[in-house]
Amino acid sequence: MANHDPVRGSLTRYAWLSVAAAIATIALKTGAYYLTGSVGILSDALESLVNLAGAIIALAMLTIAARPPDEDHAFGHGKAEYFASGAEGAMIIIAAGSIAYTAINRLLHPQPLEQVGFGLMVTLVATLINLIVAQIIRRAGKLHHSVTLDANSRHLMTDVWTSAGVIAAVGIVAVSKLTFLDPIIALVVAGNIVREGYFIVRGSILGLMDTAISADEFSRVVTVLDSYKQGDVTYHALRTRQAGHRRFVSVHILVPGNWTVHRGHEMLEDIESNLCATIPNLSVLTHLESLEDPASWDDIGLDRQT
Repeated sequence: MANHDPVRGSLTRYAWLSVAAAIATIALKTGAYYLTGSVGILSDALESLVNLAGAIIALAMLTIAARPPDEDHAFGHGKAEYFASGAEGAMIIIAAGSIAYTAINRLLHPQPLEQVGFGLMVTLVATLINLIVAQIIRRAGKLHHSVTLDANSRHLMTDVWTSAGVIAAVGIVAVSKLTFLDPIIALVVAGNIVREGYFIVRGSILGLMDTAISADEFSRVVTVLDSYKQGDVTYHALRTRQAGHRRFVSVHILVPGNWTVHRGHEMLEDIESNLCATIPNLSVLTHLESLEDPASWDDIGLDRQT
């Protein structure tokens, strides 16, 4: 069996970075909660637990996604990344429920905050860690077209904004003594987490359903194909899909029936080469057809009836 994809395999180091950041922020935020008694900070710490679980799943799925195609997975293992993003999104939503439950309980049984200044400083350090790691992972996700890293970075950024809101809220409570604001902010945090979880899960589902490539990438594919439309040469049945970082394109190229197989094959090779040069990580499947054959025009549909 061939070795793992070295580029995809190298992405696991970003998952390890996320794991380390999650452990550090959990420790810091939990300490800040015990110092202050703030349910807002507790909600932030609970979300960091989800960050840790998500990072571990991302690590496992990125390892699987790096495996080369085999007899049972001829198109590779790229879709494993969608399981990671979907699982992380689901855990985010579950964590939001736990946060909401804790916040409502504190709203019904308010408690004063303690050692606010030191607790906020600890939380701020944890927030800065998440911000730096999120930006590193975000750039890697875009560079390598990794849906797993993209979901992980978005989750971390949600944590950053959540922490910023909590820090502001706890500061306001410390000054105003309005303790009910703390659980209210925690509920707002829970709502924001649910929103982010929804978008992550939605993206995962769309990926598993063989969603077409982006509009920009599709436009580039069409531009390349249109450059070959001259004389009697044309194309149809253009279909695209994406699986993790991989992109797939299939298209039928129609040429005059009196062309030799060699001439037609040379054109297909040229088309495939130009498409792959235009879009990274692209797999192209072309099918040569005769313009004069009526059957060539009957197979445009996805499921050809014979």
